[in-house]
Amino acid sequence: MGRFRLSTTAFEPALVKLDGGSGLPANLTAIVTGDPVTRSETDKKALDAWFRANADHPVKRTSAALAAAKKQRVDYEQALPSVMVMKERAEAREAFVLERGEYDRPTDKVGRHLPAALPPLPAGAPQNRLGLAQWLVSGDHPLTARVWINREWERLFGIGIVKTSEDFGSQAEWPMHPELLDWLAVEFVTPTVLPAVNGKAAQAWDMKAMIKFLVMSDAYRQSSAVTPELVERDPENRLLARGPRFRLRGELVRDQALAVAGLMTPKVGGPSVRPYMPAGVWDETSVYGDLRNYKADTGEGLFRRTFYTVWKRTGAPPTMLLFDAHNRETCTQKRSRTNTPLQALALMNEVTFVEASRALAERIAGELSELHERVDDHDQCLAAIGNVMKTLRHEENALNAKTDGLNALCVSNQEAIAGLNSRIARVEADM
Repeated sequence: MGRFRLSTTAFEPALVKLDGGSGLPANLTAIVTGDPVTRSETDKKALDAWFRANADHPVKRTSAALAAAKKQRVDYEQALPSVMVMKERAEAREAFVLERGEYDRPTDKVGRHLPAALPPLPAGAPQNRLGLAQWLVSGDHPLTARVWINREWERLFGIGIVKTSEDFGSQAEWPMHPELLDWLAVEFVTPTVLPAVNGKAAQAWDMKAMIKFLVMSDAYRQSSAVTPELVERDPENRLLARGPRFRLRGELVRDQALAVAGLMTPKVGGPSVRPYMPAGVWDETSVYGDLRNYKADTGEGLFRRTFYTVWKRTGAPPTMLLFDAHNRETCTQKRSRTNTPLQALALMNEVTFVEASRALAERIAGELSELHERVDDHDQCLAAIGNVMKTLRHEENALNAKTDGLNALCVSNQEAIAGLNSRIARVEADM
């Protein structure tokens, strides 16, 4: 076979030659093969530049990793959707009190300040929207906590502690339970008795912990059964003598139907989806854009939470409008709650609810089949147990018969022994 040689190199494949050459350019080869003492600074820089660009070394590997990370970051940023944002002006726009509300009749100049009855902005907070946001969640005033607690109470119990949840000013209704509202607001900001959620202790402004605390209360979990006496005394259940009983919001009606039917997609996050809608739902209101000739998604997009449904501001999904969802053309602090025949008609005919009812029927049929199998197995088990008990009873009767025979034999033997004893006694007397 002769001799052979194995060689390894860290150079790129394009720089490796089978003839044993170095792959260096001719000018660099001349520099390398020449006397190192005679190399100039230009030659050294040329060698150094070629080595950094072609040979494998830590600096090159780190630079490649850094370039890949930067490219990944750029690709991620370019994939994010663009959102319009507002930027603070360098100088605040001047504002004036308008005489009779007419914009062309300004009077006194006014600046940016909070109401005197409330605490000032936090120290160092700017006089703009950022400073206002910091003040809202500072916890130094009861406004934010009381408003949120009241709205959450309204969502769970049907009516807020303050009935006019859309108006918390001087013209609002007085709280039905003022001490309760105050205590819940303080507990929300500085929790002391709020329960843990998923093993994590409650934190300040912990919405999940507060919701868990409310739904686990005796007031929420009591029966919603009503009597004529309670209706006459407290028709709106402001005294909490019974549990809440009212229709779910439109979004939750759809989500509940999908969840019960087993169709709900648990995926969280992502872009808006297009569930079933009536044909041409937005053709009249969408002169431009991609909502004309609306086509529903396929797959999981049909059964995502209603929260992810695409929503056109001037034309909300029709089913949601039937269930009192606002159209989002203006800000709405409080949603009305009605019960109409059109709502029942939508539940009977809207495609999503028809699909949910079909899936629920299939689910019930499947679970009933499993239940029947379990019942059949149970019946077979009972029959087997009955057969065993019957066999045991037969064996017991046979054993009792044998016992009775033995008892009779014992009695007969005892009588025979008694007769023998009598005869022995007579014989002994004759002797």
